[in-house]
Amino acid sequence: MAVTDKSLRSTRNNLYPLQAWYCIGLFIFIIATFQWISFLHSKFARRRQTSNASDPEHAAVHRRHAFSWRRIPLGLVNAYRVISFRWTLEFGKSYTLNMAEVFVTMAYIIFIFVWTFINTTDLEGHALDITYWSNRSGILAASQFPLITALGTKNNIVSLITGISYDKLNYVHRMMSRVVFILIWVHVGGEVVQHAPFQPYFADQWLIWGLASMAAFTILCIVSLRPIRTQAYELFFYVHFASSTFLIGAYFHTQNFESTFWIYPCFVIWGLDRLIRFLRLVVFNHSYFGFKSGSTMDATAELLSDDFVRLRFHRPSHFHWTPGQTAYLIMPSVSRLPFEAHPFTIASFNSTLFDAPKERKPTSEKYDEISLAEGNLGSSAPFWKELVFFINVREGFTGRLKDAALKGDKVKVFVDGPYGPSPNLGSYDTSVLIAGGSGVSYTLPVLLDIIERVRNGESGCRRVVFIWSIRSVDHIHWIDDVLIRALKLAPPSLSISIHIHVTSAPAPVEILTQSSGPNDDAKPVRDDSCSDVAVELQDRKVMEINNDSLFTIDSVNLANGRPDLWAILRDEVKVATGRMSVSVCGSQSIARSVRGALRFPVSSPLSVANGGPSVTLHIESFGYA
Repeated sequence: MAVTDKSLRSTRNNLYPLQAWYCIGLFIFIIATFQWISFLHSKFARRRQTSNASDPEHAAVHRRHAFSWRRIPLGLVNAYRVISFRWTLEFGKSYTLNMAEVFVTMAYIIFIFVWTFINTTDLEGHALDITYWSNRSGILAASQFPLITALGTKNNIVSLITGISYDKLNYVHRMMSRVVFILIWVHVGGEVVQHAPFQPYFADQWLIWGLASMAAFTILCIVSLRPIRTQAYELFFYVHFASSTFLIGAYFHTQNFESTFWIYPCFVIWGLDRLIRFLRLVVFNHSYFGFKSGSTMDATAELLSDDFVRLRFHRPSHFHWTPGQTAYLIMPSVSRLPFEAHPFTIASFNSTLFDAPKERKPTSEKYDEISLAEGNLGSSAPFWKELVFFINVREGFTGRLKDAALKGDKVKVFVDGPYGPSPNLGSYDTSVLIAGGSGVSYTLPVLLDIIERVRNGESGCRRVVFIWSIRSVDHIHWIDDVLIRALKLAPPSLSISIHIHVTSAPAPVEILTQSSGPNDDAKPVRDDSCSDVAVELQDRKVMEINNDSLFTIDSVNLANGRPDLWAILRDEVKVATGRMSVSVCGSQSIARSVRGALRFPVSSPLSVANGGPSVTLHIESFGYA
C-alpha cells in the first residue's frame, strides 16, 4: 500500500500524543525516584545519628571546621537545592519563579511545540505543511487534558507517586493549561487558514461544540491569571467551576476525529476526586447526614482584629492531621454556594500529650514532673484539643465570616481534609521557623510537634528558632499562652529562641527581654520577684507585663521593625552542625529574603564540606494559591 500524506498524517497524529505521554511519564518517574530517595534518607537519618562515623551528614558535629571529602556529595546536593529552589526570577513585588519551575516550564514548552511541528514536511518536500501540524496540535492539546485535570484535583495520583503536595503541583496545572491554551489557538489558526470562510461548516455540530469549548477555555485562562485570582478569588472560583464544562464541548468536538479517549478520562478523574471528598465529608461530618452518633460542629468565630478572625470547633472523632496540613472548610451560612470550600492551614496541634492526666514515662531523659492535666492548659486549650484556624479577612467569603463574628453567631462547618504534606523534622538538629502574620498557623503546630517529639525521644533536635513578624503588638495575644505552655514543656536538651517583631510601630519598641544570640538556651523560668509593669509600645497602646507574661521568659525577644533574616540565618548557619531545616510561611518579601539569605556562600558546598549544616528550605504558599 502506497504511503500518502493523509495516511502519514493520521499515523503521526495517533503516535505523537502517545510518545508525549511516554516522555512525561518517564519524567514523573524520575522525579518520584528522587523524591522517595530523599524521603527515605530523611526517615532513617535519625537512626543513623547514633553512629556519626557512618553518616557524613552528622560526622562533623564535633568537628565544625574540619574539611571532609566524604561530605562533598552532600555539598553537591546542597548546591542543587540552592540552584533549583533558591535562585529565582522575580516579576514585580508579588510573583517569583524558582529555577526548578523555570526549567519545567521551558522544558514543557519546548517539548510540546517540538512534538507539534517536527516531521511536518509533506511527501512533495514542503516544510511545515499546515495540514500536518494543524490537526496534530489539536490532538496533542487534547491528550494533555487528563494530566491537567489530575493536577488540579486535591486527591491526585501524581501527588501519590511523587510525594509532592497538590498545592505545589498546582503551578504545573496552571502552566500546562496556559501552554495548551496557546496550542489550541495554533490549532484554531491552522483550521481558519485552511478552511476559511467557515460558513459551510457552521451546520456541523463538531465545529459548534469546538467553538463553545474554546470560548469557555479562553475565559477560564483569563480569569485564572494571578492578579484576577488574587483580587477576586470568589469570581475565579465560580468561573473556574462553570468554565470547566468546556470539557463537555471538547468531548463532542473530538468525536468527529475519534479522539474522545483523551477527554472522557477527565470526567472519571474529576468524579473520583469529588467522590473521595464527599466520602470524607460524610465520615468527618456524619451528624449532618442523619447519623445519630456524634455532635454537629458549630464553630466559634472570634474577631481578633479588624483583619483577622479565629475560627475554632471541636475535632471530629475520625479527623487526624499533622502539623502544616490544611483543611477545606464549607460554611453554607457564610458562602454564596452551599458546596463552596475554602482552604485554611490548621493552627492547632493534634497532640496525644494531654490524653492522660500524668505524663508518660520519658524515654531518654529525666524531666521535672509536670502536670499534664487538660485543666492546666488555660486559654491555650483549643490549640491542643480543637481545630483552630487564623483567617485573614478580605472581601467576599472572609468578609462575611467577619460579619458573623461581629454578631457572635455560631457557624455550621463541614470539614474536608487534611491535605498537603507535613514537614518531617525529626531528623534535623536545628529547625528555624519563620512566619508573617497568619502564617503562624503553619509554624506554631510545627513548634509544638518538635517539642513533643523531643520529649518522647522521637527526635534529636537540639535547637529551634521561632521568628514571627506581626503588624500590631495586639497579635501577640493570639498565641502567647500556648507559647508559655510549650516552653514549660520543652526538655532541657532543646534550646528554643523566640523572636517576635512588630512592624507597624513608627517609634522604637522597648525591648522587653534580654537579647539572646544563637547559643542562648531557652529556659522557661520566670523571675517571680519581678513586679508587674506596663510598657508603652506604640500608638499609646500599653501591654501589661506581669509574672505570667511571655516576655518574662529569657529566650523570648520582642523588637520593633522587620526581622533581619539575612543576619539571623547567617548566624544560625555559622553555629549549626548536622542537618538544618528552615520553614517559612509568610509574605512574598519574607520568602525572598529567606531564599536570598540561604544562597551561596552561606549555604555553599564548601561550607558543607567544612562541617557546616546541610540546609533544607521549605516555603509554604501564603494567601490565595
